[in-house]
Amino acid sequence: MATPEIAKIPFLNAYQRDAALTDRSSEIGMDALHLPLLGLYGEVGSLLSALKKKRRDLDAYLGYEDAILEEFGDVLWYFSNIAFRAGLDLSILGQRVARGISDWDEAEPFEFATFNDVSPHEPGKHDPEGAGFEQTLFGLAGKVGRLLDDVAQGRIRHNRDALAAHLVEIFRALTSAAWEANVDLDEAARRNIVKTRSRWPIERVYPPLFDIDDDEEERLPRVITMDVLERKSKSRAYVRLKCNGINIGDRLTDNRADQDDYRFHDVFHLAYAAVLGWSPVTRALFKVKRKSRPLIDENEDGARAVLIEEGISTWVFNHATKLNYFDGIGHLDYPLLKAVGQQVAGYEVEKCPLWMWEKAILDGYNVFRSLRKHRKGIVTANLNERSISFKPVD
Repeated sequence: MATPEIAKIPFLNAYQRDAALTDRSSEIGMDALHLPLLGLYGEVGSLLSALKKKRRDLDAYLGYEDAILEEFGDVLWYFSNIAFRAGLDLSILGQRVARGISDWDEAEPFEFATFNDVSPHEPGKHDPEGAGFEQTLFGLAGKVGRLLDDVAQGRIRHNRDALAAHLVEIFRALTSAAWEANVDLDEAARRNIVKTRSRWPIERVYPPLFDIDDDEEERLPRVITMDVLERKSKSRAYVRLKCNGINIGDRLTDNRADQDDYRFHDVFHLAYAAVLGWSPVTRALFKVKRKSRPLIDENEDGARAVLIEEGISTWVFNHATKLNYFDGIGHLDYPLLKAVGQQVAGYEVEKCPLWMWEKAILDGYNVFRSLRKHRKGIVTANLNERSISFKPVD
């Protein structure tokens, strides 16, 4: 899943400020630590879980190194925001990792230090699945656990210095675990910024439509107005789409014994077209495949891309049925969005950040719920405005 480019390795304080911008809570102070502390403990647990899966599944566990790198980035994010909420500077905590009692107070705010600068270890190659990594992870989990216990017992509430001491110990353990796992913490931080900005951007800027430079007859229509009609034939309901009075595509049924209204699912494809500017299915329906560019026609607009889009539509639908079709839900969980991004890897739409996928999915389901209620109506997909809307009809 492509996201805003972050070319530079982030300095500690710059990373802390960036992480704070993508923190969805505006709370600060010692009373605001509970949620990020739970997140920190959970992410350390995810590191342990990843190692466990690798030990159990061996070569069947693909992507272990990338998973470990991502989990370290998530640990850094929660660690950074705990410090930020308590008014503690990451660069000062980092300097104290290598300090003792005699020079503890010599630490000063320093803008130009990175996570790798904090590590007291010399670079080396280790076994990222071995006993050394396991031992340092246990140590890291234990130090986070002791911090949680002190918070639970009220020993941190009025003692920021005690919190700072815990965080320095956790920082030491974190650098040791990263060293054992051959993880570059600067790269983990950089990737984490890319990931969080994809999910929670500082500013929402849409990229150009994918076919903006193509001939007009090979572009997705910029405004699609579709009449969606439910009808019955021999006691079986089906949906027919019409655009400008012309039937579009085939009759759609639910294709399963238990009826669940999936026959209205073309609104999801229209939502992808409207918000993402991408929908091989919609291109096929309107016969606007990019034939003048054979490689694009074959790869981006071809049968495999169509199957991937249909697969995403079905997979998300199965998830949505458990959540009342996302009614009342303003944000989707990250694992769902991440899985969608993985499914479109290698295709042009991977350039769309996660927040665009979230909008496309939620907007599509908003229209879907209206169709379930009214059973017919007019759906308008506006690619220029990146919107999809519903209008009931008598």
